[in-house]
Amino acid sequence: MSIDSIAGPSEILVIADETANPRYVAADLLSQAEHDELASAILITTDEGVAEAVRKEIEVFLQELSRSEIIQKSLDNYGYILLADSMDDAVAAANAIASEHLEILTKDPYNVMTKIQNAGAIFLGEYSSEPLGDYYAGPNHILPTNGTARFFSPLSVDDFMKKTSIISYSEEALRRAHKDIELFAEKEGLTAHANSIKVRFSKR
Repeated sequence: MSIDSIAGPSEILVIADETANPRYVAADLLSQAEHDELASAILITTDEGVAEAVRKEIEVFLQELSRSEIIQKSLDNYGYILLADSMDDAVAAANAIASEHLEILTKDPYNVMTKIQNAGAIFLGEYSSEPLGDYYAGPNHILPTNGTARFFSPLSVDDFMKKTSIISYSEEALRRAHKDIELFAEKEGLTAHANSIKVRFSKR
């Protein structure tokens, strides 16, 4: 079965506005940067003050954390603080990046969440840090990375099941639909497709 996916390196993206606690944001970014040198930690904020405060908090944490060498290389390689003109721009960027983990630290995280289309797992509010999902809250921990959240979901039991489709129309049901089907087929230039339906309702 085809159940494999791109799993790693770890990624986190934080969307933050002026209400976000910079210390929390910095700590959460570093929680994923410590995985390895290829891990990605990205902040997208609408507030320049928050961006600068997060940068300073990161410097403080780097003096304290045991895996600071790995974290520093991760940040040098794939760490970004991006300033967005509006929350809509921040959301658009987040959807384009399609991060494995997405934290929303805004005044109304639930509203922002409704605009997110691409993310492996979403964490809402300042008390829903990503490690909560790793160790305690219990969401799926096998998440799409490397932008594949644009078209993949987290691993689930469905990925281990083989499915098929079963179609059964009565003559009456097909009679109601046959002209539409024939029109679709003819517009595609697939006359044999159209004929396969049409012969069932022709005189000959």
